Amino acid sequence: MAIQTVICIGMAGSGKTTFMQRLNSHLHAAKSPPYVVNLDPAVLNVPYGANIDIRDSVKYKKVMENYKLGPNGAIVTSLNLFSTKIDQVIKLVENKRDAHDYCIVDTPGQIECFVWSASGSIITESFASSFPTVIAYIVDTPRNSSPTTFMSNMLYACSILYKTKLPMIVVFNKTDVCKADFAREWMTDFEAFQEALRSDQDLNGESGLGSGYMGSLVNSMSLMLEEFYSQLDIVGVSSFTGDGFDEFLTAVDKKVDEYESYYKTEREAILKRKEEEEATRKQKSLTHLMKDLGLKENQGSSRQKDQDDEAEVISDLEDANENDGIVLRDEDEGIEREYTFAGDRTNGEVNGNTAPDLQKRYEEALEQVAKTASSETAENIARYIRQ
Repeated sequence: MAIQTVICIGMAGSGKTTFMQRLNSHLHAAKSPPYVVNLDPAVLNVPYGANIDIRDSVKYKKVMENYKLGPNGAIVTSLNLFSTKIDQVIKLVENKRDAHDYCIVDTPGQIECFVWSASGSIITESFASSFPTVIAYIVDTPRNSSPTTFMSNMLYACSILYKTKLPMIVVFNKTDVCKADFAREWMTDFEAFQEALRSDQDLNGESGLGSGYMGSLVNSMSLMLEEFYSQLDIVGVSSFTGDGFDEFLTAVDKKVDEYESYYKTEREAILKRKEEEEATRKQKSLTHLMKDLGLKENQGSSRQKDQDDEAEVISDLEDANENDGIVLRDEDEGIEREYTFAGDRTNGEVNGNTAPDLQKRYEEALEQVAKTASSETAENIARYIRQ
C-alpha cells in the first residue's frame, strides 16, 4: 500500500504545529508511526521528532543575512533552496513506504509563503505525483465564530483547493475552547448562515463588519461557496485533548480513495496534455530553426534523431547511477537523528571560517566555466559563418 501524505496548511496561530504533534503521538499510540517532514525553516523548536527537517539543509538566519531579506522573504528563499533537492526527499520517503502508512508534512505559519510560492507548488506537486496526497486545512475555531471572519477563511480554503487541485479536509481545531457545531451548520444550511449574519449586523450596528456592503458581499459569497462545501470533509478536533483524531484519520482514508478515483486520473490527463503541448512547441521551434538556417527537413530530422538517441543513452546512464553521491541518512535503523539546532548552532555550517578557500575555489571554477563557454560560443559563430 502506498504511503498516504497529509500536508498541513493553515493561518498563523491556527495550531498547525500542535496539531502535527498530536497527530504524530496519536499514530504512535495506534502502532502506526508516521514519517514526519518539517518545512518551517524559521521555527526554533518543534514538539515532535522530524525525519526530514528543512533546518538541516538551510540556515534561516544566514539566508536573511546573505540575501538582505526580511522574515517572509527568507522563508520563501529557504523553501526555494530546499525545493531544488525535493527529488532526494521523495526518494527518502519512498524508501520508507514499507515501514510507514502515513507521511505528515508541517508547513510555515506564513501560509502565503508556501501556498503561493513556486517552491510550495513544486513541493506539493512532487508529493502528489508520487503518493496519495491530502490537504488538511487547519482552522482556528474560536477566531471564526464571526460570520465575516468565517467566510474569509473559507474563501482562502477555496483558493487553496483550486490552486493545489488535491482533496481537502477542513479541520476545525481548538474544539476544547469552542465547539465547531456552528461551522458545520453554516456550511450545510444557508439560511442558518444568513440568520447568523443578520444577528452579527444587529450586534455591530451600521458601522459593524456585518452590515452594508460587507453584509451583501458575504451573503453573495456564501451562495457561491455552496458547491465548494459539498466537496469538503469537515472534522472538529482538539489538539489539546486529542478529541476527533480518529474521525480525522477516517476522513483521510476517504479522501485517499477520492484521490485515486478522481484526482490522480485528472492529474495524469493534465500531465499528458502538457507533454503533448511541449512536444508540439519543440517541433515548431525546430521547424523555425531549420528554416532560419536553411536546412532541409530530412537533415533536421536526422540530426534530431541522433540527438534523441544520444539523450536516451545519457538518460540510461543517469538512471543507472541516480543514487551516486546521495547519502540516505535514515536508511540505517536504530540510529538517532541529530538536529542541526542541537548544541552548537553553527555545527555543520560551511562559511569563511570553516573553509577559507571555498570562495576562492568558487571564483576560479566560475572563471574557467566562463572562458570555456566564451570559447565554444566563438567556435559556433565561426562555424556558421564558414557555412
